[in-house]
Amino acid sequence: MILAEIEIADARPQDLPAIIAIYAEGQVSGTREVFTSESAADYRAAFDELMADPRADLLVLREGDDVLGFALFFSLRGFAGRGARRAFLHSLFMAERARGRGLGRRLLAEVERRASARGACRIDLTSDKRRLDAHRFYRMLGYAQSHEGFSKDLALSAPGP
Repeated sequence: MILAEIEIADARPQDLPAIIAIYAEGQVSGTREVFTSESAADYRAAFDELMADPRADLLVLREGDDVLGFALFFSLRGFAGRGARRAFLHSLFMAERARGRGLGRRLLAEVERRASARGACRIDLTSDKRRLDAHRFYRMLGYAQSHEGFSKDLALSAPGP
C-alpha cells in the first residue's frame, strides 16, 4: 500500500468544496455551511477576496488530492506592543477522518512558521466555547486562554427607522 504524501500549501479554487465541507463538520452552531451550485458564487467571491488580500493566508493540508484540513489567518499591525505585527488565526479545521494523526499540529506549525516569517510576534485566536477538543488542542500546543470573546450578529441587530 502506497501512502500519499502530506502537503501543506496555499488553497486553490478547486479546494473550496472540501474546505466548506470540513468547516461544516467542525461547526457547532445550528446553521451548516454547504457548498452547492447556489452557494458556489458566494464562496468563490470570498475566496477571491481572501486571495487578493496580502494580509491573508488560506492553507490546506492535503494527502494526495484529498483535502484533510485548512487554516485561515491574517497578519496585521495594531497599536499594542508599539505597533507590533500579530497574526490572527481565523479558522483551523481538520476533517473528522483525519483527526488524531498529528496533522492539525503540522498545519498549525506551518501557520506559526508563516506568521513568524511575516514578522508576527504572536498569534491570537478565538474558538467557540463549545469546541472543547479544539481548546485542549490549543492548550497542548502552548496557547493560553487570555481573553473573553464577544460577537454580535449585525443582521439581527440593525437599528430601526
